Amino acid sequence: MIFGAILAGGTGTRMNLTTMPKQFLPLGDKPILIHTIARYLKCEKIDAVIVGVHADWVEYTNGLLEQYLPGAKNRVKVITGGTDRTDTMLRLLNAIEQTYGASNEHIVLTHDGVRPFFTQRMLEENIAAVYEYGAVNTVSPAIDTIVVSEDGKTISSVPNRATMFLGQCPQTFRVSQLKAVYNSLTEEERKTLTEATKIYTMRGLPVYLVQGAASNIKITTPADYTMAQAIAEDFED
Repeated sequence: MIFGAILAGGTGTRMNLTTMPKQFLPLGDKPILIHTIARYLKCEKIDAVIVGVHADWVEYTNGLLEQYLPGAKNRVKVITGGTDRTDTMLRLLNAIEQTYGASNEHIVLTHDGVRPFFTQRMLEENIAAVYEYGAVNTVSPAIDTIVVSEDGKTISSVPNRATMFLGQCPQTFRVSQLKAVYNSLTEEERKTLTEATKIYTMRGLPVYLVQGAASNIKITTPADYTMAQAIAEDFED
């Protein structure tokens, strides 16, 4: 089976929000998170979508699903997320196996709840590639020059921009392998982990690249939200 796993457990600290996490902010005619879930449901190859949210917002998220996607309740399951991104991801993977059974054939497309501007082409290419390569990351070529600073004050090096890419989502994996790689991490390695494909590179495993888009942004700051409102007006999947 093929699953979508959406990480939406953030509390909106970088948006300076006090009323609700950023994934529930309106974007056009519906909340950001609903846009993300709806685009996953549009892909007929995806059997089910598991969404991890903060414990305080599980009931609220289920209410949004009833309001905006009432016909999708059999394909969407909302669970309580963890204390950080890694914990939430493991809970999503465990929920898949607890609900649908463990299988070496299970595929999971992981995604940020606040990254709504991906396309069906990206989903399709991720699914096609994961069967051959085992792990896939959606990326966009770096447009600006990238500089490295070891001390945060002076430039240590300037990498070749032609080899630099911006990591996006979806990121796609075989569920059993992803769990095995996660479980192989030491506590120190877990503390440095910010996204799933890094685990594969830490273990010397290949990750295939799928072409993303500059518009496939993650809405993290107020400036991102302003940009997203502009993108939403003309975005076509």
